[in-house]
Amino acid sequence: MPMFESGDISINYQISGTGPRVLFFNGSGATLQSTELLIRSLSKECEVLAHDQRGLGLTSIPDGPYTMAQYAADAAALLDHVGWKTCAVVGISFGGMVAQEFAVTFPTRVERLALLCTSTGGAGGSSYPLHELGALSVEERTAKMATLSDTRFTPEWLASHPADAQMMSMRNDQAPKSADVIRGERLQLAARIGHDVADRLHVITCPTFVTAGKFDGIAPPVNSEAIVERLSDATMSLYEGGHMFLAQDPTAIREIRTFLSTGVRPGDK
Repeated sequence: MPMFESGDISINYQISGTGPRVLFFNGSGATLQSTELLIRSLSKECEVLAHDQRGLGLTSIPDGPYTMAQYAADAAALLDHVGWKTCAVVGISFGGMVAQEFAVTFPTRVERLALLCTSTGGAGGSSYPLHELGALSVEERTAKMATLSDTRFTPEWLASHPADAQMMSMRNDQAPKSADVIRGERLQLAARIGHDVADRLHVITCPTFVTAGKFDGIAPPVNSEAIVERLSDATMSLYEGGHMFLAQDPTAIREIRTFLSTGVRPGDK
């Protein structure tokens, strides 16, 4: 994959697929490698530009602290590097926060915006403070992440729903991480604490599609509703599942991909 030098970092990125141009922002701790299947799915109808955000994957890990403005500026520099003046933008979870920061900072570069299971911060509500999970034991953290991922995922639920239990097991079954990887992930989570675009969202005037999982404990649906309330051209869809609704409801990825490629949202005439 190509690398791009930007200020204090080298950014690892890729462009895949053909069709309308889409800038993709990944979630907390996620990399190009870990979300390969999602990026591949979006690339079926779009030309997708994705990158390892600062501190993650093959992108360098400069000294912190990091800010949301830096994440947005990194992406703008990447767009300049590949020669894209404008494009559609999609962000999932933490990536949705960066996508909002990008859109309020560079509104003329965003043709349309998809915000998946995310929050404005501030008056619009914040996503669960994931940095606090580090203080828990492994057992406590595993149990807490289950109900944050999907509020139905109690031990009793998982015992009687093997497919859901397997999904959580795959999420929790990660290879040991190096000290540098852990440092980069912690710097990202720390930047997330300062996220607040609630009072700036009015700058965004492009068509926006906001999505949420009905049982999301990290970015509950009420947070998505708060985003829609602050935008002039936004609609919202709720899907079966929680924070991982893209893997739980096959309708979601199809409708998101349709919006990114054509601008048509569910319910649009």
